[in-house]
Amino acid sequence: MFVRHTLPGEVVRVEVTEGDAASAYWRADAVEVIEAAEGRVAPPCPWSGPGRCGGCDWQHASLEVQRGLKAAVVREQLGRLAGLDREVVVEAVPGDAEGLDWRTQVTYAVSAGGRAGLRKHRSHQIVPIDECRIAHPLVRDVSLSQNRWAPDTAVEVAVSPATGERLVLAGGRVQRGLGSTRDGTAAVHEAAAQRLYRVSRGGFWQVHPGAADALVAAVVEGLEPAAGESVLDLYGGAGLFAAVLASRVGPGGRVTLVESDETAVADARHNLAGLPGVRIERGRVDHVLRRLHLRRADLVVLDPPRSGAGKAVVDLVSRTRPRRIAYVACDPAALARDLRWFAERGGYALRGLRSFDLFPMTHHVECVATLVRASD
Repeated sequence: MFVRHTLPGEVVRVEVTEGDAASAYWRADAVEVIEAAEGRVAPPCPWSGPGRCGGCDWQHASLEVQRGLKAAVVREQLGRLAGLDREVVVEAVPGDAEGLDWRTQVTYAVSAGGRAGLRKHRSHQIVPIDECRIAHPLVRDVSLSQNRWAPDTAVEVAVSPATGERLVLAGGRVQRGLGSTRDGTAAVHEAAAQRLYRVSRGGFWQVHPGAADALVAAVVEGLEPAAGESVLDLYGGAGLFAAVLASRVGPGGRVTLVESDETAVADARHNLAGLPGVRIERGRVDHVLRRLHLRRADLVVLDPPRSGAGKAVVDLVSRTRPRRIAYVACDPAALARDLRWFAERGGYALRGLRSFDLFPMTHHVECVATLVRASD
């Protein structure tokens, strides 16, 4: 039974929300706490709890407890799926206020009555809210509850704390009266590593204001790039890592970014224009690597989707025999599976691991793993 709104060690009364006698497992909500665990707190958001908004998992836990639970999950997955026994510490990053005010991109659902809100957990039912407590103040400035929206649509809000830009789309259309980018296009400009990056609507960018800088620093620290080296930036998105690594390997080096999403590729071409030695390839990572027939890469960055890189990509990357690999992962289980495959199929060992609390109040955790050839 998977029970939301509780903590390990508590005694609670639960209400089953999914499952019957024939089910392999049930889901439930803790509707009454009989014996509370140390670290339980009053949720800072009135919309958090059984039957309410499904966006946050752990509003009822202190940040210390949240990070301890995330660390335990990462360690358990590494042990169970990769056979690794590793101490894990989940690091806080600047950019939130005690776990609140951080989310720079939010998509709200609109009810049949034109009220914007957020959905219940594992449900299409909409909970009308006044404002989301984990949303960045620039997002909350849209004042959703004071507006009526087209029924049964979505309101998308994306903001850039660095530039103050705010993009609001309702039903897929830019709402200029509520603010958009300075040039009126469906994009915002994000800042990281002392550069600005264009991120168009539908393109990927980390939603925590401190995430991009934290991840760049961890990747550079793990790879230790040197002038003249060659780099593969796989699942490269808008070019965050490629831009920084291009500056590190210099004009004598080269960076090849591979990305399948058309919007992200267009942003990457814009963001990396003028950088020497940068090449952008659009397509699935495994398809592009086969087509390029690369025999050698000094460094590789992997930032795959939640499902992970997978065996095919692991094999193709291993064939280029990079001296170091930086793997950015949003799912600990997928990371652990790929680490096992890198060890078995490529002879790579885990050299370093950093974990970051980029999604406070939720169960999500981001990791950066550094791999080296076991013989090195």
